[in-house]
Amino acid sequence: MERSSLNIWVQAARPKTLWASVAPVVIGSAMAFESGGLHIMSALSALLGAVLIQIGTNFANDYFDFHKGADSTDRLGPTRVVQAGLVPPPTMKAAFIAVFVLAVVPGAYLIWRAGWPLFVIGVLSILFGILYTAGPYPLGYVGLGELFVIIFFGPVAVGGTYYVQTLQISWPVIISGLAPGLFSVAILTVNNLRDVQSDHRAGKKTLAVRFGVTFSKIEYLLSIAIACLIPLILLLHNDKHLYSLLTSVILLAAIPSIKTVFTAEGIVLNHVLESTGKMLLLYSLIFSIGWIL
Repeated sequence: MERSSLNIWVQAARPKTLWASVAPVVIGSAMAFESGGLHIMSALSALLGAVLIQIGTNFANDYFDFHKGADSTDRLGPTRVVQAGLVPPPTMKAAFIAVFVLAVVPGAYLIWRAGWPLFVIGVLSILFGILYTAGPYPLGYVGLGELFVIIFFGPVAVGGTYYVQTLQISWPVIISGLAPGLFSVAILTVNNLRDVQSDHRAGKKTLAVRFGVTFSKIEYLLSIAIACLIPLILLLHNDKHLYSLLTSVILLAAIPSIKTVFTAEGIVLNHVLESTGKMLLLYSLIFSIGWIL
């Protein structure tokens, strides 16, 4: 059965991964609410901007990975629409440019409200979203993907969301941002672990390719475990927000995924990719509610 154009573009946006941009906005907004600085328009603008930048990045990845030969017919992950011939490369190029331009709309409002720090964050987010797979030394091809993800899907996203609402920043907000960043690292790790063989053939030197599958399995475990310890670290710094410790239940929920990462390989890891995204969303909701209570 032929897929509709809408379904193809939804697939290209990789909706199961978009929790990586939603979760830090939820956390940052909850912390702003708790501090008495919630600003709905800014929160919604931050959410829209973050999702658009991630979609634009996903489109750009689809386009540049195809041109670099990283997406081949034997890939184990979800279909990449350019490689599959569902979207012509020029159309995908126009699409990722258009999405990044759309992200400027909520971004302009945030810059008007919060000033140059948001301009810097927006420009760097788009720039590194493109450079993740573009240019002579793409971040994702030289083993710097995890660094980009933990920074921009972590402290930058949470801190930026908090800042545009309260017009101030604090260390607890920055530290709390490490948790969604680490979950996003876990998502990337599963992706790289699944594709380690095809990435090696394509010359894509992810950490899984550089250091091996055992390293990546441990990386996945530690990313989730440390993320779940962040509320405890915050509690030790300030004996408030005790209920945020309820995020520890995520460790229990993660056991099946961790077991699969350590015992399986290949296409089976697609299920772990999806479940890790759900864990990130669940973490952000539990942490946010616990922080407010």
